[in-house]
Amino acid sequence: MPNKENIKKHEYKKGQSGNPNGRPKGTENSKTRLMRLFSLVQSKTNPVTGAKEEFSVLEQMDMALVAKALKGDVRAYNELMDRFEGKPEQTVKNEGVSSIKIVRK
Repeated sequence: MPNKENIKKHEYKKGQSGNPNGRPKGTENSKTRLMRLFSLVQSKTNPVTGAKEEFSVLEQMDMALVAKALKGDVRAYNELMDRFEGKPEQTVKNEGVSSIKIVRK
């Protein structure tokens, strides 16, 4: 069991930040970094047509999913359909509470 006296020494004072300087200015957040990486373009063979084309990383990821679905991967097919048509709404019944609508995104 931890010693309360030892814990008290390491607690922040009220109103004091644990990281007073924060993140350095100019540091990209993860979304910005990912968007930059996803937009990179490479020359690849189109799995559907067989032709050499320029594709972004995001397009290549989508093509890989399409290629899996074409080979019979049901999970890949379902993922594509959910992206294309949206996931269906689900209603969950809970004892003592009226039904709750859950929308998956």
